[in-house]
Amino acid sequence: MAGLITMALLRVSPREAVRLYGRTLFELRWAVLTVVGLLALSFTMNAAGQIATLGVWMAGAGGLFAVLAPVLGWLGGALTGSDTSSNSLFGALQVAAAQRAGLDPVLLAAANASGGTLGKMISLQNLTIAAAAVGLSGREGDLFRRMLPWSAALLALMCLLVGLQATPVLSWMVP
Repeated sequence: MAGLITMALLRVSPREAVRLYGRTLFELRWAVLTVVGLLALSFTMNAAGQIATLGVWMAGAGGLFAVLAPVLGWLGGALTGSDTSSNSLFGALQVAAAQRAGLDPVLLAAANASGGTLGKMISLQNLTIAAAAVGLSGREGDLFRRMLPWSAALLALMCLLVGLQATPVLSWMVP
C-alpha cells in the first residue's frame, strides 16, 4: 500500500515503479537471502532444542556470561541486520544460559537486544542499503571498515556495563 501511495504522490508510472522495485530487489538480493536463511536457521535450531542446549553449555561461564551476552546479540544483529532477528536467533539461548548460571534473564535478554542494535551498523543488508542510498554501491567494504571500530568500541562498553549490572555494583539498574 505504501508503494502504491508513493507512486501516486510522485506520479511514477506502474511500469517505472516495477522497474525501480526490480532494481532495488536485485541490489538487495544477497542481504535478503542472508536474513531469510538466518531466520530459517534460527527457527529450526530453536524448534530442535539446539539453541537451548547451547545456552546450557554457555552457562558454564557462570557470571562471566553476562559480559559475553551482548556479543551474541551483536553477532546476531550483524548477521541478520535486526535486533529483533537477533532475539529470534539467540533469545532462547540467553534465557537458558541465564537460568543455569543464576543470572537475571531480563538483563541477558536486554543485553542481547542492545548488542543486536550495535551489530546493525555493520550488518550486510544495512551496509548495502546505505551504500545504495548514497550512490556508493559496490563500496560496502569501505563503509564496513569505517563502522567496525565504532561498533566494536560501543560493544566493549556495553559488555562492561552489562557485566557490572550483573554484580551488586550496578544491579540497581535492572528492574
